Amino acid sequence: MKFFPIKTRPFIPPRDNIFKLLDESLPQLKEGDVVFITSKILSIHQGKCVKITKSKTQKSRLTTQEADYSLPASQVAGSEIILTIKDYTLIPSSGIDESNGSGYLILWPKHPSREAKTIGQYLKRKYRIKKLSIIITDSHTTPLRWGTQGISIGFYGLEPLLDYRGKKDIFGRKLKHTQVNVVDSLTAMAVLLMGEGDERQPLLVLRGANFIRFTNKDTHRKLVIEPKKDLYYPLLKIFRKNH
Repeated sequence: MKFFPIKTRPFIPPRDNIFKLLDESLPQLKEGDVVFITSKILSIHQGKCVKITKSKTQKSRLTTQEADYSLPASQVAGSEIILTIKDYTLIPSSGIDESNGSGYLILWPKHPSREAKTIGQYLKRKYRIKKLSIIITDSHTTPLRWGTQGISIGFYGLEPLLDYRGKKDIFGRKLKHTQVNVVDSLTAMAVLLMGEGDERQPLLVLRGANFIRFTNKDTHRKLVIEPKKDLYYPLLKIFRKNH
């Protein structure tokens, strides 16, 4: 596999055009490529930007408004951050970000998998290819670990899981539960290489991942688990539903 981070011009809030950026920045795409796109530039493309005011409660109000489930800051030890679940992702502050926002709060994009499909179909037509995947990325924190890691918040064009159920391990024991999360595993490396600061690399192309199973079907629902069926539900159930 080869990862190609792509430096672009600044993408300017409160609104910019992602298709122009793709046209300006992407190399010639090939069959079997995966294009990673940061959620921030998709949000700016949608105009999901709110001018920062002097209000001390602005971000917390937006966080609660945007979250599917939330845990108030009063329950997060030593922190003013509201812990939230949005679009089946455990993430602080509903993913709202101030970095590289030029005076704006950048909210999460709406319908990221739907947008990934629109972008994927556009690029397939442009480059006359059939096998292409688009993954929308962000960074989040993992419980009991310092630091951020990349995670997908939407995708199109591939099967997200590599299923080992029914197969045998090296000692002949049949595997009952094992499924590998392909999408987030690749996204973690992509986000690491794209950077979190002033790298200005909101796009990345992955080439040569021959284990990916490409598809034209909508597969993003295959990746998520309803909270009550999740192994971690005893922890997740303390979150308050917001809508």
